[in-house]
Amino acid sequence: MKKYRVALSIAGSDPSGGAGLQADLKTFSACGCYGATAVVAVVDENTAGVTGVHPIPVDFVKGQIRSVIDDIGADAVKIGMLHSAELVIAVKETLDPYGIRNIVLDPVMVATSGDPLLEPDAVETLKTVLIPAARVITPNIPEAEILLGRKITSQSELPECARRLSVDGKVSVLLKAGHLSDEDLVDIFYNAESGQILELKSARIHTVNTHGTGCTLSSAVAAFLAHGKPLDDAVSCAKEYIAKAIEAGAAYQIGHGHGPVHHFFGFWE
Repeated sequence: MKKYRVALSIAGSDPSGGAGLQADLKTFSACGCYGATAVVAVVDENTAGVTGVHPIPVDFVKGQIRSVIDDIGADAVKIGMLHSAELVIAVKETLDPYGIRNIVLDPVMVATSGDPLLEPDAVETLKTVLIPAARVITPNIPEAEILLGRKITSQSELPECARRLSVDGKVSVLLKAGHLSDEDLVDIFYNAESGQILELKSARIHTVNTHGTGCTLSSAVAAFLAHGKPLDDAVSCAKEYIAKAIEAGAAYQIGHGHGPVHHFFGFWE
C-alpha cells in the first residue's frame, strides 16, 4: 500500500479561509502532502481584521496532537498561532516524546491587519521554550524585531539578525523581507545545520492580497521537508511556491481588506 507524506498543522482557524489552519491545509494539499490539524483557537476574522479569539482548552489541544500522531504519524509539523504561554509549553511538552525532527515554527504575533494575536507574556516563553525545539523558524520583520528587541531598517542587517535568532546556531531561520521597502525581495535563510546563508530573491508584487502569506510559506516549508527534501531545497521550493501564489492571487478580488493568495495556482486559474 502507498503511504502519504503527512504534515500536521497546530494553529488557529480562519473562517475566511485565507490564513491559519485553512491556509495550511490548502498549502499541504497543493504541495503533495496529506494535511492534518490540531486547532488551538477559533478566530473570528476575515480579510478586514480580527474580531475575536476563542481559545480551545489546552488539554483538548494536547489530545488532538496525540490523536493525530498516534494514529497516522507526522513527517513534519507546522506550528502557527499559539496565543498563551501555557499553550506554548503544552505544545512543546506534547511533541517532545515523538522526536519529530521537521518542526517549522511560524512565530505569529500580529495579523496582516495589524491585530495582535499573542498575549504579551507568551513572547518570552516562545523564545525560551519553543523556538529552541524547532528545526526552522520563519519570522517576518516585525516578529524578528519583537524577538530581538531592536528595530530592523535595512536589507543589509538581515543576515546578522537571522544568525542572532538561531539560538546560538541551533535553529535555522528564514527571515522574510516583505516589510522592507526594497523593490526586490531578498529573504534570508540561515541554515544552522551548514552555517551558510542563502539569499532567496523575488520581485515585489504590488497587491493587497497578502492575507495568510506567512502561514502559507511556513506550511510549504513543512510540506517539502515532509517529502524528505534537504533544508536549503525545501526552503527554496517554498519560496518559489509562495511567490507564484502571491502573483496568481493578485489577479483576484475577494473580501474588502487583504485578500488571500492563490494556493492552487498550479491546478486552476
